[in-house]
Amino acid sequence: MDHRISSRVAAIVVCFLLVISSAHSFYLPGVAPRDFQRGDELQVKVNKLSSTKTQLPYDFYYLKYCKPDKIKNVAENLGEVLRGDRIENSVYTFHMRDEQSCTVACKISLDAEAAKNFKEKIDDDYRANMILDNLPVAVLRQRRDGIPSTTYEHGFRVGFKGNYAGSKEERYFIHNHLSFRVMYHKDPETDSARIVGFEVTPNSINHEYKEWDEKNPKVETCNQNTKNIVPGSTVPQEVEKDREIIFSYDVTFKESDIKWASRWDTYLLMNDDQIHWFSIINSLMIVLFLSGMVAMIMMRTLYRDIANYNQLETQDEAQEETGWKLVHGDVFRAPLNSGLLCVYIGTGIQIFGMTLVTMIFALLGFLSPSNRGGLMTAMVLLWVFMGLFAGYSSARLYKMFKGTEWKRNTLKTAFMFPGILFAFFFVLNALIWGEKSSGAVPFGTMFALVCLWFGISVPLVFVGSYLGFKKPAIEDPVKTNKIPRQIPEQAWYMKPIFSILIGGILPFGAVFIELFFILTSIWLNQFYYIFGFLFIVFVILMVTSAEITIVLCYFQLCSEDYHWWWRAYLTAGSSALYLFLYSAFYFFTKLEITKVVSGILYFGYMLIASYAFFVLTGTIGFYACFWFVRKIYSSVKID
Repeated sequence: MDHRISSRVAAIVVCFLLVISSAHSFYLPGVAPRDFQRGDELQVKVNKLSSTKTQLPYDFYYLKYCKPDKIKNVAENLGEVLRGDRIENSVYTFHMRDEQSCTVACKISLDAEAAKNFKEKIDDDYRANMILDNLPVAVLRQRRDGIPSTTYEHGFRVGFKGNYAGSKEERYFIHNHLSFRVMYHKDPETDSARIVGFEVTPNSINHEYKEWDEKNPKVETCNQNTKNIVPGSTVPQEVEKDREIIFSYDVTFKESDIKWASRWDTYLLMNDDQIHWFSIINSLMIVLFLSGMVAMIMMRTLYRDIANYNQLETQDEAQEETGWKLVHGDVFRAPLNSGLLCVYIGTGIQIFGMTLVTMIFALLGFLSPSNRGGLMTAMVLLWVFMGLFAGYSSARLYKMFKGTEWKRNTLKTAFMFPGILFAFFFVLNALIWGEKSSGAVPFGTMFALVCLWFGISVPLVFVGSYLGFKKPAIEDPVKTNKIPRQIPEQAWYMKPIFSILIGGILPFGAVFIELFFILTSIWLNQFYYIFGFLFIVFVILMVTSAEITIVLCYFQLCSEDYHWWWRAYLTAGSSALYLFLYSAFYFFTKLEITKVVSGILYFGYMLIASYAFFVLTGTIGFYACFWFVRKIYSSVKID
C-alpha cells in the first residue's frame, strides 16, 4: 500500500481512470530505463529462495549453489528487509545480444549437510529467484493442454522428485542447467536495446567430462555442438551425498514488440483475470445498492421524526417524549473507559491517514512492483508521521469527555497499539529466526524501527496532543442530566452482542472478494497491482461502515439505550472478526502449509492485520455515529 500524493484533483482523476481502464500501457515508475549496446555486460542478481508451503524465505546461498569470489549485497531499503528480500550478485554473466551455449558455472561436491538442505527445499517446493535489470526471472506457466501460455510463475523450482524406470524408489533431482531467454526491445535508430523480459527453463542434467580444467571447464554432455538440450534426452542430476554437481547455463536473446513501459504487464496479470474483474464489479454494485437503500430509508425516517417532534413542541402537545428524543439528557454522557476509547480513536485516525495516503500513492503508480519494498517502506514512514493526527484527535475527544490527565492519555496513544504490534512482531520474528530464515528482520533493522517509533512517532503524538488540548472543548448540543436515566429492557435483537455482530457483516461484504486477491498475492507469491479497484473498495468500506453504524445507532437510541459510544465503535469494528475467520477459511482451503511454525506465522500476521482493520473500521463507524448523533439532537427543540 504505498503511494504518491498528487497536488491536483485533475491529475488524480486522470491517473485513476488510467489505472482502471488499462494496465497494458500504463507506465510503472520505480526504475529508470537502461539502454544496452550490443556486447554490454549483463549481471544477473540472485534473490531469496521462497516457498508457498512454508512462507519462510531463505538466502539464495543457503543452498550450495555456485558463489562468486566475493558476495555483495545490493543496497536494500527498509521494505525489502521486512519482506525478506536478500539481493546479491551471482556467477551468471551475459553479454547483450551475444548468445551463449553450454557455459559451465562451477562444479561442487555435495557433503551430507548440503544434500540434506537441497532435499528439504525440494520437498517444500522452494523456488529460486533471480533478477536481471530489475525484472524477476519467470517460467512460462503451462496450461493443462500443454500449450505455453502468456502468464508467468515467479522463479524456478530448486528441483523435483521422481524415480528411475523400473524402480519405485523416489529420488531427488536438482535443476542444475538453466536456459535463459532475454527479451529486448530495440531502438531502430541507435541500435541500443532495453530488456523487457527475463525467462528461464530449468533442466536437470547429469553432466559428464573427461578431464576437468578449472580455467576452461568442458563437459561432454554440454558443448558447443549441443546448443539445444531437450529435457528428458539426458540422465537427470541426482541429489546425494558425495555426488558432484556441475552447474551450467545457456542464454538466448529474442527481440520483442513489448515496450519498456509495459514490460511488467505479464507479471501483473492475475490467473483468473475475468473472474476477478466481474466479481469486483458485482460486489461493488450490490454494496452501492444497499448503501443507497440504507441512506434513503434513514433520510426519510429521520426527517419525519424531526418534523413531528418540532411540530409537537409548537403545538404544546408533547405531553410525553418518545423514541430517541427521550434520552437527550443522557446521550452525551461520557462512556465507561472513555480514556481507552480516545486512545483507540486516535490510533484509528493514524491508520486511516496511513492507508489513505498509501492508497493514493499506489493509485498514481509510484509504488509499482519494480520499486521493491517501496510499499512497505511507505507504510512504515507514513504510520510514523501520522502520529501527529493521532495525538490531535485523541486529545480533542479526551478534552470533550472532560479528561484531566492529558499526558497519560497521550502516552497511551503513542505506545499502546504500536506496543502490541511490536510485541507480536518480535515473537513471530523470533520464530522465523529460529528457522534460520532470511525473512527474520535483523537486529539493526529492528533497532531502526524502534528509533522511528520513539524518535519521530512519539514526539509527533505529543505535538498533536498539545495542539488538540489548546483548542476549546467540543460543546454538546444538549445538556446532560446529573442522574443517569434507567435503560428499559431491550428486545433480543437489540442486545449489544447481536447488533454488534450483525453490524460487521456489511463492511466485510464490501471487501471480502478483493481480500481473496490480496491474500493470494501475499501468501502465494504473486504481484498485486489493481490499486484502482482497491481504492474504490476502500471508499465503499468507509461508506458501508459509516451507514450500518448510523442505522444501528438510530435503532438503539429509539429503544432508549443511550450507551452508543463503544457500541458504535464495536459495530463497525466487528467486521475484523469476519476478516480473521475468512483468513482461517482461506488457510484451510487454498494454502498447503504443513509446518507448525508456518501456520503460527500465518495466523499471527493475519491477527495483526485483523486488529489493525478493527481499529480502522471502528474509528470510521464511531465518527459517523458521532456526527449523526450531534446532528439529530441539534435539529430538534429541547426545553
